[in-house]
Amino acid sequence: MKKIFVLALVLVMGFAFAASAQTFMSLATGGTGGTYYPVGGGMADVISKNLADIQVTAETGNASQANLNLIGTHQIEMALVQNDVASFAYDGTFMFKTPYKNVRAIASLYPETVQAIAMKKSGVTSMRDLPGKRVSVGAPGSGVQVDVSLIFKALGYKYSDVNADFLDFNLTTERMKDGQLDVGFVVAGFPTASIMDLSTMHDITLIEFDDKLVEQLHAAYPFFVKDVVPAGTYRGIDKATQTVAVQAMWVCDADLPEDVIYRITKAFWENIADVQKVHAKAKMITLDTALNGISVPLHPGAAKYYAEKGMKLPATK
Repeated sequence: MKKIFVLALVLVMGFAFAASAQTFMSLATGGTGGTYYPVGGGMADVISKNLADIQVTAETGNASQANLNLIGTHQIEMALVQNDVASFAYDGTFMFKTPYKNVRAIASLYPETVQAIAMKKSGVTSMRDLPGKRVSVGAPGSGVQVDVSLIFKALGYKYSDVNADFLDFNLTTERMKDGQLDVGFVVAGFPTASIMDLSTMHDITLIEFDDKLVEQLHAAYPFFVKDVVPAGTYRGIDKATQTVAVQAMWVCDADLPEDVIYRITKAFWENIADVQKVHAKAKMITLDTALNGISVPLHPGAAKYYAEKGMKLPATK
């Protein structure tokens, strides 16, 4: 009887040790009204289901700048961010006073489109109509705010030329519903949940970026590339709308072990079909475009996986 008890105790202790050996990681995403949140949740689920010893939890976040601050100060393991903002964080420019040289890329995911939404009753149909209007330019310090500031610079605008409000996706569309805003900027994969919700209740339009503005932005800031929001993406928008986009990128802390990131990268890409089911934008996440727009050095674990696939690795800074 004593032998059986001892054996049982050893088994229980062994199980406890195995459980304690599990690696727990967090993935910072964005607000519930954007695209990072559902896509990040799907990513975390797929990785956790396919790696028995690694548990990834998707956390709501305050988007690119806040997520990069968490990575840069080693407060979180992984995050979804814009590639332009990741570059600013690595170099210590714009909203980052200190370079975060520990930011590493795992993969490029999908285009994040600059969507300038206007209430139809506002009469705004062009970027040239913005002066004097009530405009949400993005949450303070967010990637949206940086992108809008660069767009305004290209147009020769200052925040004082508009009645600027600094709001996130959800608050932007809520204020538009309440009649407190004429225009709001959102940088996210389309269709964006908060814009879809707004369009079901109110008549909206998407503001076109003309060819001159697109070319001007790309020349000054190469991470801006031409993009088009297809007709029918949102209720009442019956024509394709030209705009610009940056790239959503999956980043991590350089301190994470090479083997862990290699296995996470491998599990992610080998089960990408499951990730693609979680959101329309996730269908654009493919291995063929995994290195597009990579703006910071690859983590060695991710680089190892792509090298095994025979892919040309991007030059690092």
